[in-house]
Amino acid sequence: MAATGIDAVTAEAGVAKMSLYNNFASKDELISAYIEARHEEWLALHRGRAEAARTPSERVLAVFDAYVDHASQAYEHGFRGCGLLNAAAELPVGAAGRDAVRRHKEQVEQILIDGLAEAGATDPAGTAEHFSFLLEGAMSRAGLEGRPDRLLAARRLAASILERG
Repeated sequence: MAATGIDAVTAEAGVAKMSLYNNFASKDELISAYIEARHEEWLALHRGRAEAARTPSERVLAVFDAYVDHASQAYEHGFRGCGLLNAAAELPVGAAGRDAVRRHKEQVEQILIDGLAEAGATDPAGTAEHFSFLLEGAMSRAGLEGRPDRLLAARRLAASILERG
């Protein structure tokens, strides 16, 4: 993102520079809009999965299901892992976009903490951190492999951990 010039962005989008600047004051604003849109997409997917869950454990696993859903939407375009982390990796330290990605990841972890507490986990914060690492690793591998297999394996591992209490 940071290394991509505005000319490449407008060519890919099929719009004139003026159209882009009529909607976004800067490239940073465009990046922020992208990050916010991806965050909202994931929240909507999670909300749908969580509402369909019947038990507290299923609500925890809804986080994993939302990651699978989000990744699956991107496979036809060449899924390369977490779009938010990919964007953050290209932004300089201190950039507003990096902070937005961090806040998203913290919100996901808080959703896990809340769900794990509801499910009766003895260490909701520690388990949520573990699940977060599991998710991030699975997303990276799924992006490299272009398949959801690693995300599905991460979900199975999380379900196993939940079953053991």
